[in-house]
Amino acid sequence: MLIFGGCVKKAPAPITVRVVVVSMFEIGKDSGDTAGEFQLWYERQKLTQPFPFAHHHDLYLNPQTGVLGMVTGMGTANSATAVMALGLDPRFDLSHAYWLVAGIAGFDPADASLGSAAWAEYLVDGDLAHEIDAREMPADWPTGYFARGSKRPYETPHPAPSGEVFHLNGALTEWAYQLTRELPLKDSEALQKRRAQYVGYPNAQKPPFVLKGDNLAGMTYWHGKLLNDWANQWTKYWTDGKGEFVSSAMEDTGTAQSLTYLTPTGKADLNRLMVLRTASNYTMQPPGVSAAESLLSEHGGEGYSGLSASVEDAYQVGSKVVDEIVTHWDQYKDHVPSAP
Repeated sequence: MLIFGGCVKKAPAPITVRVVVVSMFEIGKDSGDTAGEFQLWYERQKLTQPFPFAHHHDLYLNPQTGVLGMVTGMGTANSATAVMALGLDPRFDLSHAYWLVAGIAGFDPADASLGSAAWAEYLVDGDLAHEIDAREMPADWPTGYFARGSKRPYETPHPAPSGEVFHLNGALTEWAYQLTRELPLKDSEALQKRRAQYVGYPNAQKPPFVLKGDNLAGMTYWHGKLLNDWANQWTKYWTDGKGEFVSSAMEDTGTAQSLTYLTPTGKADLNRLMVLRTASNYTMQPPGVSAAESLLSEHGGEGYSGLSASVEDAYQVGSKVVDEIVTHWDQYKDHVPSAP
């Protein structure tokens, strides 16, 4: 309720949101140039109604479908604060909203190829830890990186998680995977050329495909075989062997942390979070190439060879789920779907 000059004016009812599409960056404009994670959603989902937002990027809504698009900015600090700000925004009713993270990532070549799309059930944080420089660590340690509250790397059982791992709704993840697993994904000569370098990694050499695979979030952009081995072991450690590291990005544990805090208030529901990552690059070098050469060719020189395909596939796979929820909102509003 608002009061203006002694007159009482009723505040507008909050807008019911059916799906929040969470993207992390846009390259330039929201339309008409090289597409980042947000542009295809903005254009194809007709997100025409802008809402000023005191964060990285304004919000955009399709008022007919109830799909709301946001760009959090890169890194866990940005994703956590953006999602929290939206969750507390009185202009929107997010109590029944589904949250779809749709973004690009580095992928483990042991699991998938460039352009592939992975639905995550586990989100593991790669930043919350103790660390001793490898040059000063005990000689019998495999790494100087170990869990807070433990006395050595990979000590079991691991300490009780306090932000190190989030287990998403496995039934919802499986439903999204089953709905999209047969979708054809974009391929190109550039992707074929890049994946041909990964001799000895049969999954890296396949045409792009949809799979289930978990995400490691970390603010440091890491690359290389040794760190890739660490990512696999760190993910298995925090998921008690149930998770499989597939994608590396920066933001998803921040998003999950904010939704964890919002859920008891009824303003959002962590149980409705889905995380979809698509492969713009590999997390390690191909045979015969150093880690530094591989990183610099992708990130500092030629650019991500899978960028265009991964952005397109994030939309193609993610929009299948969004459209299903919006079209059958009467079914999904009160009942979270699960695979048969």
